[in-house]
Formats: sequence, structure tokens, C-alpha cells
Amino acid sequence: MGILPANKTNIKIAARTITQGGLVAFPTETVYGLGADVFNSLAVARIFEVKKRPEFDPIIIHIASVEDLNLIWRQRPDVALPLIESFWPGPLTLIGLKSPKIPELVTAGLDTAAVRMPNHSVALALIKEAKRPIAAPSANLFGFLSPTTASHVAQQLGSQIDLILDGGPTPVGIESTVLDLTGKPTLLRPGGVPLEEIEKIIGPVRIAPPSPKPLAPGQLTHHYAPRATLVIKHDNLKLPSKLKIGYLAFSSAPANISAYKVEILSPSRNLREAAANLFAALHRLDQAKVDIIIAEPVPEEGLGRAIMDRLRKAASVTYPQR
Repeated sequence: MGILPANKTNIKIAARTITQGGLVAFPTETVYGLGADVFNSLAVARIFEVKKRPEFDPIIIHIASVEDLNLIWRQRPDVALPLIESFWPGPLTLIGLKSPKIPELVTAGLDTAAVRMPNHSVALALIKEAKRPIAAPSANLFGFLSPTTASHVAQQLGSQIDLILDGGPTPVGIESTVLDLTGKPTLLRPGGVPLEEIEKIIGPVRIAPPSPKPLAPGQLTHHYAPRATLVIKHDNLKLPSKLKIGYLAFSSAPANISAYKVEILSPSRNLREAAANLFAALHRLDQAKVDIIIAEPVPEEGLGRAIMDRLRKAASVTYPQR
């Protein structure tokens, strides 16, 4: 069916596609998701197949009402309530002990389930119309740039999926923050809700150390990558010669940079704007067929922590450093 505008009629078609075991790409406030019926193991298996996603990487479950948590978790941790009241619907994924109703493929065999309520009218309407939670990782090939427009989805997944709902560019532009609530609250992935805002609600949050087996999406060391080589800029960076260079600037490009194409994340140095523009800018640099992307670091505060997480994981090389 290709790309369809996300109106009421097409949302109904998309919901029916999901209930019949199909795969639908749809917009959320973070990035576009690739959705399937969470209770249909065959449909979820298609997600892994289409994305070329390893089966040890769990999938986030999307819901449209807090009551749906009863289908996902065995019990709700006490600390979840203030977080839900403060940040749902929104870009915060919470992890709790999973209900036996959830297929093990969704949770990668873990005893936990990751769930969030998206803050996007199309996503919420789709979940409500389907009358079931939707399992949905980002709608891209595993390890590559996340999609923030319907065309990004089509470029990577194309005819391999049943339908793409076009709801325009995603406003947050980076994936959700992931917080494990099965013990002391632990940050597994920085994202659309800054750590500082979470700690205002529940106090200090532990930062998870690197793990060889992911407990949540986006924890692998190499992820979110463009097709071009990406390096993070440092003061003594020596630019390679005879290469088509793309430059990803935070607020402005240095005058001494000789780049084929420059993308600026936020002329006003606004980290929220920079996060919203990050993946779209990297997609444009890739489409320009540059050989290498030089990415400026941003301040690691607020959403800057999530931006730098994505850039470090996308980087093929971080060189040279003093």
C-alpha cells in the first residue's frame, strides 16, 4: 500500500492491518515506529526479519492507556506512578517485570517488559483503533539512522512492510529515555526526557554500566549509524584530504571548514531543537553521498546527553584525541 496520509480512514486501515498480523510504520513524537500486534509472535518475528534485528534486542511496547499496563506487567512498581503522572504520554519508557501474556520474542527472553505511552495523536489513535498494545521498535534497518519522516522509512524498508502512515516529521526527533524500575531506578538509555527532569520527580537515578547483553533497545556500542563514516570532532582533528566532507555543526560551522555540505542543528544553541533535527540532518548528509561526516560535540546537559549518546554510537571512529 505504500505511504498513506495519517487520516482517520487510513488509521482504521492501519489498525486492521495490525490486527491481521501485518506490519505498519507510524509516527510517534520520538521517531517512526514499526508496529505489530504485541500478542502475535509471527508478526513480531517479521519485525526482526525485516529490520535484520538480532533476537537478543528487546522491543518497546506502546500503549494508549495506563490500564493497559495490566496486560504488560505483573505488577506496577510504586515509583512508576509519579513518573507516569509527570511524563506520560511522552518519550519515557519504563521497564517492569513482564506478564506471562507477553511473548518472549518481544522481550528477548528477559523477565522484563519495556513500555511507554507515546505523545502523538496518530500513534494513540492507531493503538486505540487496534484495541491492543503495539510492539514497535524504530522503523529502520537495525543499527542504521532512525527515521523521523515517512520517507526515511520508505528509503530503508520500502516494500518489505505493509503500510506507512505519514504523520509528518517527528517533533522530538530522538528515541525515548529508558528507565529500569525492577530495582533501584536505573537509566538504560538517555532520550527525550532528560535525566535531570526525572531526578526532580524521583530523586537520584543510577546510570547503568555497559552490558554485553542489552536490557533495552539502543544499548549496543555501535548503533544509529549513517552509511558514511562518522567521526566526532576534536580540537586537533586533521581533516582527510580528497574526501567529500559533510559537517554536522551544533550552532554554526567554523569559517575554516571546507565541507561539501553543512548541516546546523540549532543556530540558537537550543538542545531541544538540536535533538529534533539530529537524525534528519544525518539523513540529509547521507543522501548527499558524503564520504565522511564530522560531527561537533554538544554540551552534555539536558537533551545534550541523549544527542552525544547517539553520536558516539554512530561514530565509526573518534579521532584523533590528545
